[in-house]
Amino acid sequence: MDWISTIGYLAASLTTLSFLPQAFKVITTRNTQGISGLMYVMFMAGLVMWLIYGVLIEDAAVSMANFLTLVFALPILVMKCRKG
Repeated sequence: MDWISTIGYLAASLTTLSFLPQAFKVITTRNTQGISGLMYVMFMAGLVMWLIYGVLIEDAAVSMANFLTLVFALPILVMKCRKG
């Protein structure tokens, strides 16, 4: 693996893992009061677009990072939509 790919995988890992503490907190407390619904919909749309982009350019780091973040973010959006 070259150094550019290493930077890509490291960046993808850090941004995906940085989302986990917030996701864990929201999922365990079920408190979505401080989350903007519009921001979260926009965030999820961006993740889907990045995922599609990563697949189209055949970049595993971009694809995996956005897929995993999407998986972690989806339950939060569902909870936010149910609670309002």
